[in-house]
Amino acid sequence: MTIQARVLMLTKKQDPEQDCFGRLGQELDRLGWRTITTSDADAAQACVSDLQIEAILIDSAHPSATPEGLSLLRSACAPRRLPVLQIAQSRDLELPDGWDMVFDYDAHAQQIALSLEHIVRANVAQEEYELRLKTLAAQNIPLPAPPEDRPLSVLSVGPPVPDFLALSHHMRARGADVLAAFSSYSAFDYLHDHTFDAVVLWGTDSVSEPLSIATGMRRNTRLYHMPVFLRLQKPVTLDLGDAYLRGVNDISAPDASEPEIADRVIRLAQSYRRQTNTRRALEDIRHNPRMDTDTGLFTRELFAAHLARLSAAASERNRPLSVCVLKIAETPEVTQARQRKALQRAIPQIGNMIARLVRAEDTAGRLSDEVFALALPATRLENARIVGERIAAVISCTAFESGGTERPFVVEFEIGVAELKENEPAAVALMRAAESMSVSA
Repeated sequence: MTIQARVLMLTKKQDPEQDCFGRLGQELDRLGWRTITTSDADAAQACVSDLQIEAILIDSAHPSATPEGLSLLRSACAPRRLPVLQIAQSRDLELPDGWDMVFDYDAHAQQIALSLEHIVRANVAQEEYELRLKTLAAQNIPLPAPPEDRPLSVLSVGPPVPDFLALSHHMRARGADVLAAFSSYSAFDYLHDHTFDAVVLWGTDSVSEPLSIATGMRRNTRLYHMPVFLRLQKPVTLDLGDAYLRGVNDISAPDASEPEIADRVIRLAQSYRRQTNTRRALEDIRHNPRMDTDTGLFTRELFAAHLARLSAAASERNRPLSVCVLKIAETPEVTQARQRKALQRAIPQIGNMIARLVRAEDTAGRLSDEVFALALPATRLENARIVGERIAAVISCTAFESGGTERPFVVEFEIGVAELKENEPAAVALMRAAESMSVSA
């Protein structure tokens, strides 16, 4: 199987012995973000046009690291949304507009990989949102209201030191509201009661408590994607890879300036706000009265119309598109539950679970009484199967009421997946997925 490059690295030619981009590329390859590197701007434009590149990393020293260079790269892949990240020397971190994120040369590969994961999926979700609005408009379905425009909100967790006041001042100057929590207990109280776009954790003599807070946030489904910034105030022993794996998105050196840190936090918060606004809008669409009345999923007709639009957009954007079919497997338990009408009573709950388990950018539909389908933009075949198996595994762990004195029952699924081929009608891919069904483990 051919390995697809996911990230284009546009770099200035460097001494191989001091090539930080070469080392970064190897680390990103190891983390699943396969890279391709060039120093030629024309080759870069051809690359993003012809290949299914998902993001671009540009050396700040490269001549294309300009507004004009960015415009050419974005035009080359249009209408596909392509996040562009700058890798710069710390002293050159002016963080100009137009970039999705900026990292310094010493950034850890795990940190960049986490950022890529969030930014790429946010771009895919935005594309899906725009396509879904077109599908709804074509079906004369009312469109959701635009998201509320409110200031960014940042929670700062740590002691009230002078540096905190300085950082808060710079973030407020950028239009953000800053709320302070002086302990982990009050921090989680605030996180439970308020909505934030980013969290700043202050590391003083030890980073154990900030890392514990980050870990706790990643165990909470509502806080899972919220960006976490670790502000180090003095040199400490810290395993960077472990910190990023435990949920930290960005870490500042002790000598980093407050304006630089404020800018990095604001950028994390802005990216998260865009992502949450898109997810909220997509969730609102699922509650439209024209959806399937039992489950809130797309009806068969609406799903078919949207899948056709997704197929055309995938070809236009040079993105993969996969479909997944989930059919309730015929087991003795299911047969008995159907005879007692218990399965029909469980279908709304099953549909609601599917709606909650799919990603915001994925479309779930109900094809028939016991058959569901997923349209998965920017998703390859192997990942589509993982999505289907994950959903089936969660639902198969749920016991549904049989009614009366009968024992609760569980359901298993037959899963079929297919990746859309070039010039293949979406309906044909959906049929291939149905024909490839096998019972989930």
